[in-house]
Amino acid sequence: MIETAEEIIDATQLHYRELNNRLRSGIAAGASRIKVYGVQGQRYICCGFSSDHPVEIEIKGIPGNDLAAFMNAPITIRVRDNAQDGVANTMNDGRILVHGNAGDVLGYSMRGGRLFIHGSAGYRVGIHVKAYQDRAATVVVGNTAQDFFGEYMAGGVMAILGLDRKANEPIIGSFLATGMHGGRIFISEHIDPRIVGKEVSIFELDDADWSQLKALIDEFAAGFGEDPSSLAKNEFVKLEPVSSRP
Repeated sequence: MIETAEEIIDATQLHYRELNNRLRSGIAAGASRIKVYGVQGQRYICCGFSSDHPVEIEIKGIPGNDLAAFMNAPITIRVRDNAQDGVANTMNDGRILVHGNAGDVLGYSMRGGRLFIHGSAGYRVGIHVKAYQDRAATVVVGNTAQDFFGEYMAGGVMAILGLDRKANEPIIGSFLATGMHGGRIFISEHIDPRIVGKEVSIFELDDADWSQLKALIDEFAAGFGEDPSSLAKNEFVKLEPVSSRP
């Protein structure tokens, strides 16, 4: 197999099946970088993809629901715009970077891989995010998120950085970590305990927590061209479950 430096796909007017067929053909031919432009809401891009070598896929436009659902491959997907609902649904491996905002139900039941949203996210982000064997899911939201963040979380790590909030804009909605029974959540603000699920307590960070959080911030900053020192300046708290029962 001979790796090609780069492949370019025009997705304008392409049905998602044809787009995915073109992507799979490029990967099978050994492409290490694929640029896709003209994306206009096609669903299921990279859904169920696998690969025996690392691949970088750059998407220009707005992908539709279930981007990279069930993906199990060393594929990095970079979205240069916003993304819709269901990004990384049940994803096992890979990395997704969304330069804009993203919708609801992101990272649903992720078992591995990494999802980074530079802007804000919608409702029910990280439902049942978990760790599985040697894998652990990671979700980082750069700005804010809405209600039910980390609902029924069972493992892995999630974080909200609150980078570009407007004055008096809450960093997170209500029902935070409802039913959480594993993993941890980092939030760059001291939050009202009344919005947190009763299975969870709020803690100050210890040295091990700061080390883990700093690694996440460094990766987030490198992915989006940010200064990591400016992202880590806020005071963070940690949410962890106090019961193993969801």
